Amino acid sequence: MPITSKHILISRTDNIGDIVLTLPMAARLRQLNPGVKISLLCRRYAADVVRYCNDIDEVVEEEEVADDLYGFLRGSDIDTVILAQPNRELAKAAFLARVKHRIGNARQKVYQLIYCNDRVRFSKGLSENHESQINFEFLRPYGDNHIPNRQEIPDHYHFTVPHDAEIAAGFAPYRFNLILHAKSNGHGREWPVDYYIALAHTLGQHPGVQIWLTGSAGEGEWLQQNAVALLALPNVINTCGSMSLARLTQFIAQADGLIASGTGPLHLSAAIGQRTLGLFPPTRPMHPGRWAALGKRASNLCTDQAPCTGCEKLRIMTCDCMRKITPDQVLAVVARWVEEKKAGA
Repeated sequence: MPITSKHILISRTDNIGDIVLTLPMAARLRQLNPGVKISLLCRRYAADVVRYCNDIDEVVEEEEVADDLYGFLRGSDIDTVILAQPNRELAKAAFLARVKHRIGNARQKVYQLIYCNDRVRFSKGLSENHESQINFEFLRPYGDNHIPNRQEIPDHYHFTVPHDAEIAAGFAPYRFNLILHAKSNGHGREWPVDYYIALAHTLGQHPGVQIWLTGSAGEGEWLQQNAVALLALPNVINTCGSMSLARLTQFIAQADGLIASGTGPLHLSAAIGQRTLGLFPPTRPMHPGRWAALGKRASNLCTDQAPCTGCEKLRIMTCDCMRKITPDQVLAVVARWVEEKKAGA
């Protein structure tokens, strides 16, 4: 018999990209449970971004409750916990706190078979679905077996990102503000830095197109050591390490487009409706079939050739698969964006 919930806690304490790809499921939960309260457990660094999502009523910061998950659950009215990411401590605490519905993937971890009572069973490795589609498997206890197609996923994103006057003033002098998020914090195969240099150099011939580099402080240091030519270009401004994740979200929302490989800001950009271009290898599990940017103004580039030899086992930032995505291909997308904005689209 399908379950119903009044207060759902979704647990997702890993990276922002994974959290963003869980949010469409939250939107569907609200449709299935009219009047439901939805809370999301995440790390503090991502909390303010999640608060921009209209489908999340309350954000619970992991750092605030990690020392006493049992006490937190017992003191709440949460009647459903969804382990969208395996979490032994939370699963056990929910069991001991007698949370009515405990949803977890019994194929992932044995303890979820023990502590969860509304179990789902699926394999991410064997699935042909996108990560955001896979998360809908957790809704089967509600009697909902529909997995949205990729074109439907963007309709499940509902964000309100506040406008920032300082960011607007920084963008105002330029006709088109393009964000390049060149690094991936080790989470994706990256487009070669010399290709970013070639792209930025060519865009320098287009008046009014300004490039903004985003990333962590560590990624900014890497660029300073390995991309001196990129940072030296007059049409490039380096902002790495200068923004919180929440402010980066505002920055992305107020820009005109973003280009990145498989990393959190890519998915965030697509979800909030920005022009977004994802760059991917064809290699499982890094391929766009699993991790493409999905948004109303998102697109992706990937070579249609076979993966380079031993690609899935390579422990390097980039590879020949990524080199097959040429700067000219990316330039064509940016040129289309510029014309689109010029036309007022």
